[in-house]
Amino acid sequence: MRVKRAVTSVLVAAAPAAMLLLAGFVEPAANLHAQKQSPSTDASLNKHDGQSIFRFDTFGDEQLWTDVLHMPDALANVSPATALAVGLKVDVDALPASVIDAIRTGGVKLDDPAVTATLLKLDAVVGVKGTFAQTGELTRVGVTCALCHSTVDDSLTAGIGHRLDGWANRDLDVGTIVALSPVLDDDTRAVFTSWGPGRYDPRHHIFDGTNIEPLPPSVPVLIPSIFGLKGVGFETYTADGPISYWNSYVGVTQMGGRGSFSDPRIGVSVAQEPDLVTPKLPALLEYQLSLRTPKPPKGSFDHAAADRGAALFEGQARCSTCHARPNFTDVLSGPTRDVPFLHDAVEVGADPTYAERSATGKYRTEPLRALWWHSAYFHDGSFKDLPAVVDHYDGLFSLGLTDSQKADLVEFLKSL
Repeated sequence: MRVKRAVTSVLVAAAPAAMLLLAGFVEPAANLHAQKQSPSTDASLNKHDGQSIFRFDTFGDEQLWTDVLHMPDALANVSPATALAVGLKVDVDALPASVIDAIRTGGVKLDDPAVTATLLKLDAVVGVKGTFAQTGELTRVGVTCALCHSTVDDSLTAGIGHRLDGWANRDLDVGTIVALSPVLDDDTRAVFTSWGPGRYDPRHHIFDGTNIEPLPPSVPVLIPSIFGLKGVGFETYTADGPISYWNSYVGVTQMGGRGSFSDPRIGVSVAQEPDLVTPKLPALLEYQLSLRTPKPPKGSFDHAAADRGAALFEGQARCSTCHARPNFTDVLSGPTRDVPFLHDAVEVGADPTYAERSATGKYRTEPLRALWWHSAYFHDGSFKDLPAVVDHYDGLFSLGLTDSQKADLVEFLKSL
């Protein structure tokens, strides 16, 4: 069996919930998330509906996470401590004031699995939706786009804060979370647990609405941030299609949503009725395109060095040859706006394995966005920091940069 990154937030939910097993603090769930229900599917959907879709719409993917993976059974035994170990994110705005006060004063229990259900009832777990029986039993679990593509600002404490939509959650160990499913065999669990935090393989399997079809081997990539994509044109590392193409692919074949997706280039065709994914793609796209790249924190880079680095970027280092302004990518310089300009892996010194499994077989030039925030680079995280990236290209293209020039170039990259 194979599963999707979506499970990530399932665990996430467990941890923060830990802090909520405080007698008398939890208000009726229905009152707390009455404003968080997914919008109806109609032609009037807009960016504001897109935000709700992004945060709270499962597209009916409970058919995967509940009916196939039996994640409610797994969560019944997951303690907050376990969830914290794989990365948890909780929306502070979904918590009652009494719970927030309890967290601040240390009234927290991290060793009781019942806390997981508490947070799910509060609808506070970023990217996870739970359904409960009148007896209080968790009966169904689904996930949303926010599962992997949102984090929080830690304004209350580590892992609990205001939502940051579009920011990749690089703390979550998706594979380990998926491996909690009681229906997976040992070999499959071993594959998932090998991925590590912040990584997911969107080509590891396909869910067709009934079965999870494996597509070995597994080649996990970094979960990407999805802010700053307006004007870029193509979302994925391999530019298989525009943003809505990838939203459809992930929503149906990876999240497990009830919908239809087909692409003969990769031999995938899934048809399900009613289609709960396709009608919502325009509004989802509108919201995603509204997510702006966050500015670097004050004092996070040397302005004078960054100015010198900018000149190098455009000149001796030749970075702008591919990372062309304004979006710092050349992906739209193909013969038409619908045909991406791509690079063979050897051109940029990248591992070709992941691209070989895609529809294009090549990589796009990554648009440079909020590089100061990311902790690893290239699609597979093969370079741990910006100095390593600069060293790589200096050697690959024989640029002859001095150590001081490399340092200046890094400061410029941190300013983007």
